[in-house]
Amino acid sequence: MPADHEGAGAVQRPTAALTSHATFLVVELAAGADAVDTVRDVLTSLSESIKAVAFRDPDGTLTCTVGIGAAAWPRLTSASLPRELRPFSPVVGAAHTAPATAGDLLFHIRAERADIVFEFERQLLDALGPAVRVVDETIGFRSFDRRDLLGFVDGTANPVGPAVPEAVLVGDEDADHAGGSYVVVQKYVHPLSAWRALPTEVQEAILGRTKAENIELPDADSGQRSHKTLTTIVDDDGVEHSILRDNMPFGSPGRGEFGTYFAGYSRHLWVIQRMLERMFIGDPPGLHDRLLDFSTALTGSVFFAPSGDGLDDLPAPADGAPAAATAPAASGDGAASAPPDGSLAIGGRPDAKGSR
Repeated sequence: MPADHEGAGAVQRPTAALTSHATFLVVELAAGADAVDTVRDVLTSLSESIKAVAFRDPDGTLTCTVGIGAAAWPRLTSASLPRELRPFSPVVGAAHTAPATAGDLLFHIRAERADIVFEFERQLLDALGPAVRVVDETIGFRSFDRRDLLGFVDGTANPVGPAVPEAVLVGDEDADHAGGSYVVVQKYVHPLSAWRALPTEVQEAILGRTKAENIELPDADSGQRSHKTLTTIVDDDGVEHSILRDNMPFGSPGRGEFGTYFAGYSRHLWVIQRMLERMFIGDPPGLHDRLLDFSTALTGSVFFAPSGDGLDDLPAPADGAPAAATAPAASGDGAASAPPDGSLAIGGRPDAKGSR
């Protein structure tokens, strides 16, 4: 019987409604064929194994979306590489850098209850055992009316309704991977005391929205642009490209740690890359997103989340596939080639103009 990829206890649901709790788990694969076999067994049976936890609370909306990194892809499957999948490309601006960090797999586990997320993560890591090494575990929570720890509503620019799959899921342009999604994750930390020292009007100018009512402020025609403006991407044909943000606050007041975990799902990887270039390099160059003066990126990774059916039926790696990670070549044919400027601008190089 085909697996059920809808509702609670489902896998590969980046378009599901945002939840109150989530854990972002990034891991590296161990070397050796045994590690690959173990991970493949876990991945291809995930749609069944998650049901045991979800069944305990059908209203808990437990889902798990798995992303596979470019270096791990040929180790885990003989399926062709998704057209735009490649390692995270660091974005270096004059004042701030978006760094690339390690990670072969992303598990984005989310639900309305923290205990269900915890229990599924525990069972998942038990099953993976020494086949993986955890490189980052971030536990997020939904804060008040979807505000980040800076006090602003986060995710306002997310697509809604029929626009969600159009923005998030790969289509006929890469038929072998239709229904999948690219996902970029970054971990940002905030010096809250410095941010709170700013007058509210200055904070609003940086974000491009009012703080209390979440109303958009006018775009700047030139000069310094707001975060809202810099993260709005429009291509050469005037088409605006949206992504789905499932960002979450995280932190520990006892340790003085406060941050936002960015998780962006997109049909096209170049859209998120272009957003990061506009934020870190600036538009015009030199006028970076001033939010970065109060929000420091610590991590950066790119993954591809296959469709639910694609994960269930992940083709076994070919004989002779590397037992250890091998990063894809930085140049090659087709979409795997990196442009000379080092960006990930796959396909047309979009122009961009001025939303969060």
